[in-house]
Amino acid sequence: MDCLSVRPTSASCARISHNPSIGRILRGVGRRDARCVDGSHWSTVRRVERVARRAIGDPAEALKSEASDDNAEVLIELKNVRKSFGKKVVLDGASFKIRRGEAVGIIGSSGTGKSTVLRIMAGLLQPDEGEVIIRGRPRVGLLSDEKDPNLKVGMVFQSAALFDSLTVGENVGFKLYEHSDLPEDVIKGLIQESLAQVGLSGVEDRYPAQLSGGMKKRAALARAIIKEDISENDNPLEEVVMYDEPTAGLDPVASTVVEDLMRNLHTESKAVSSYEEKKGGVASYIVVTHQHSTIRRAVDRLIFLHAGKVVWEGTSKEFDTCEEPIVRQFATGSLQGPIVY
Repeated sequence: MDCLSVRPTSASCARISHNPSIGRILRGVGRRDARCVDGSHWSTVRRVERVARRAIGDPAEALKSEASDDNAEVLIELKNVRKSFGKKVVLDGASFKIRRGEAVGIIGSSGTGKSTVLRIMAGLLQPDEGEVIIRGRPRVGLLSDEKDPNLKVGMVFQSAALFDSLTVGENVGFKLYEHSDLPEDVIKGLIQESLAQVGLSGVEDRYPAQLSGGMKKRAALARAIIKEDISENDNPLEEVVMYDEPTAGLDPVASTVVEDLMRNLHTESKAVSSYEEKKGGVASYIVVTHQHSTIRRAVDRLIFLHAGKVVWEGTSKEFDTCEEPIVRQFATGSLQGPIVY
């Protein structure tokens, strides 16, 4: 069996095994920039493999492989989603996919439906038309209506949304206090672990009013990532964290702290398999933002919303080099272009 290590354009390296014919072809094309437009590293390897299969006359197997891999990797898919509030059309046929292991940014000008689409993906809002498919299963109703959810969602709201009357620790452990049977001492231990992960050790007895804006954002993140006590034999539900403008209202330094924190918590794993990842890391996350530092530091792939539709998808590197007029206008802040206020 001829095995070739292919290094995608992202940092991670995928290893795939092939018969000798495919291996020889991959040696010729595997080092090129074969990255798909979605910028995800898994598709780089699979796309190169399909090129090789077609080259040796195996197109049926290539198509079968493509369909199987695509379904296995997609966590969330939106198909022609529409949403209006009164006469205002916010989403007008938005379609895209979020795959396992990705750090995805949803960008666009104000009022283009970024936060709305995030809430639809989270199951907090129902679309008027279209499909929301969660790990291959169409969602019916809201997340709260699902009797057997197949994806856990951690949500970090723009305003942090901490309860003023509860301590930071009570805020972070809220879902465990309300929806688990864990003893209080176990919950307190998990709260301490979660706060330590976001650099807030020792603040569990403070109230939100005693925190700075950046600390409130980190406390909200700690609440989103806290997990029930997990043993090595447990197989917890896969989770995606969704951030709605996580750096809004923060100064540049505080923004960098939050962006680095998001990156450091990202496990960059296609499957949450190891015990340590189950205990703490975030395998996949989605960020709604219009802040350029977040676009460049905290995400790998971008989805550009305009007039309720996806008008561009690409990597964060392509964001700086793409000549698409709407992307250039958004990147430079020009008054000339498709975005009009």
